[in-house]
Amino acid sequence: MGSKEIILTKEGYEKLEQEIHTLKVVTRKEVAQRIKEARAQGDLSENAEYDFAKDEQKDMEARILEIEHLLLNATIIDDAHIDKNVVALGRTVKLYDYDFDEEVTYYLVGSVEADISASKISNESPLGKALIGNKKGSDIEFMSPAGLIKYKILDVT
Repeated sequence: MGSKEIILTKEGYEKLEQEIHTLKVVTRKEVAQRIKEARAQGDLSENAEYDFAKDEQKDMEARILEIEHLLLNATIIDDAHIDKNVVALGRTVKLYDYDFDEEVTYYLVGSVEADISASKISNESPLGKALIGNKKGSDIEFMSPAGLIKYKILDVT
């Protein structure tokens, strides 16, 4: 994990706090119990359940460390002092897609929270970069792997 700025919405920060709490309080106990049960079966050299549980434990501990790093180094978006009509992190943007003649809505977040299946796009994505700083009514265009994309900003909330 490099020195790249970690930007989170308040919602994203709280979601990570909940995840780490669950990992530490619930999942750790469950994995420890599976390891204990697998150990009780005897010979560990050929025990697939034991190997699986140990791998799961390693992955879980790595995720805990990752979340701790994110939470410790995160900047939480505070949009209280930003013009509400300007596209910025933490804003929902309704767009008109000229190519497909349809409206789409995205929530602009930092790269840690980006999830296109939930319509959350990163400020570092080509679309995110093109949107930042623009206002309702603006036409934007940017290059994507598929070519030139054009949108009109219909609303910023």
